[in-house]
Amino acid sequence: MSRVTYYYMAKRAVQKERVRTLYRCALKNALNWAVRRHLFYPNDDIDTIDRMIVDGEAKYNKWRYTDPYLVPWAPGGTKFTRNPTPLSRAIFTSFISTVSNCNEDINATHDRKSSVPIKQVEKDNVEMVPTETPTTEEDEVVIQSVVSGKTPSYSLESKLGDCKRAAFIRRVALERVTGKSLDGLPLDGLDYESILGQCCEMPVGYVQIPVGIAGPILLDGKEFWVPMATTEGCLVASTNRGCKAIYNSGGATGILLKDGMTRAPVVRFGTAKRAANLKFFLEEPRNFETLASVFNKSSRFGRLQAIRCAIAGKNLYIRFTCSTGDAMGMNMVSKGVQYVLEHLRADFPDMDVIGISGNYCSDKKPAAVNWIEGRGKSVVCEAIINEEIVKTVLKTNVASLVELNMLKSLAGSAMAGALGGFNAHASNIVSAVYLATGQDPAQNIESSHCITMMEAVNDGKDLHASVTMPSIEVGTVGGGTQLASQAACLNLLGVKGANKESAGSNARQLAKVVAAAVLAGELSLMAALAAGQLVKSHMKYNRYNKDVTVEETTE
Repeated sequence: MSRVTYYYMAKRAVQKERVRTLYRCALKNALNWAVRRHLFYPNDDIDTIDRMIVDGEAKYNKWRYTDPYLVPWAPGGTKFTRNPTPLSRAIFTSFISTVSNCNEDINATHDRKSSVPIKQVEKDNVEMVPTETPTTEEDEVVIQSVVSGKTPSYSLESKLGDCKRAAFIRRVALERVTGKSLDGLPLDGLDYESILGQCCEMPVGYVQIPVGIAGPILLDGKEFWVPMATTEGCLVASTNRGCKAIYNSGGATGILLKDGMTRAPVVRFGTAKRAANLKFFLEEPRNFETLASVFNKSSRFGRLQAIRCAIAGKNLYIRFTCSTGDAMGMNMVSKGVQYVLEHLRADFPDMDVIGISGNYCSDKKPAAVNWIEGRGKSVVCEAIINEEIVKTVLKTNVASLVELNMLKSLAGSAMAGALGGFNAHASNIVSAVYLATGQDPAQNIESSHCITMMEAVNDGKDLHASVTMPSIEVGTVGGGTQLASQAACLNLLGVKGANKESAGSNARQLAKVVAAAVLAGELSLMAALAAGQLVKSHMKYNRYNKDVTVEETTE
């Protein structure tokens, strides 16, 4: 063979080895040779392939972690562990991008030298990877420090003094570490200073949830437009229909039965007798004034209302109930409980505080104690719906609604062993209003405890409907209520912030609005079920109707 042939073969062998090494690092042998064999047809242009290799290696080196034996983001990874090189998918896709950019040159070579078709890489078969996010040199230094593990992600806000910049750097570092794109997650448009130390740690963006308006609903003679944040089609439309039925029938009435947040620590003694001694002491009426005085010193608004105890062997569960003003009040009551426990140590030095919360509260989980005793705001809301409105707005009749509610909400829930779930879909409305107004969405669990009652009145012509909700946990100050979007929704309801004239009035009003909205949602859904409209309405409003084929043909 000629010298040129030897040179050609040698260069091809070097090329193959370099590309094979690059792919081995990028893919970790996850793909077989068939995926990449089109790069090695014998008559391809050598200079073009050389350029592709150089570009691919440059992109690989840019992404590669400096020490392949130390991967701080891998679970349990240490410098003594040979963890797999991260970002393999990102490296592979970066290399494929180089291939795509060179397609025109390769095809031109193919036309001159070969009749073998070159297989194109389908973009749809490759995962989304982070695009090149423009960064300054100063940001790049910090990003590399976070990626390498030298700078903890959680410390960026304190180190940089700029919350939005910290979120941006954390986001870029996360994309590089995982090889996954966050392009669909917005970064701009949120005041990151407002969530620092209050709402969310280590933010990288925020999730968009549409907010719809149901109403107006007439409650206690006042009109309310109810904001609902949801991704479930039909929910707002259905609640809006219920609001219309209530409004056209003269409105609803809301009654606040109780208002008290709870916290229940668990303490332990050496014997059950000692635990019982403390129980008797706490439940003695003559001691309550002293305990309330100690508790009330912890806050301007927290006021101790009651103490209830439950004993299990030598363990005592103490359920404190207190008013909390316009705050939801979990932190407030916990602080007051801490004051009382410290006070009790003087008379009960052998008391061992196991936990400030012993689940007898009970927070963010279904519990009979909340269903029976209540937690937060206990509210009942009622309305009488005229026979004509039942027919024209709800599209059904009174007898059908009463029968369905009895068999579904009452008997059906009993058959299922429901705990506080004697309703059609109270949690739907509670969750949507909570998200829109900055409440704790996890408290939807006990806040959705609800029993829906429907009876025929006025000689069977009209419908009396009510919802009884013993544990609506809401606040208009603190937590997510101070975020701009959520504050705007509270302002729409006229309950933004603390009520300066009557502490706690705004939170109590919000609880009644939640109950009224639940009543509207219950009426509409039960009517849809009674009339057989549920499936039809969801097919119309809760389906993705966009014609994908038309969109594809226009691209």
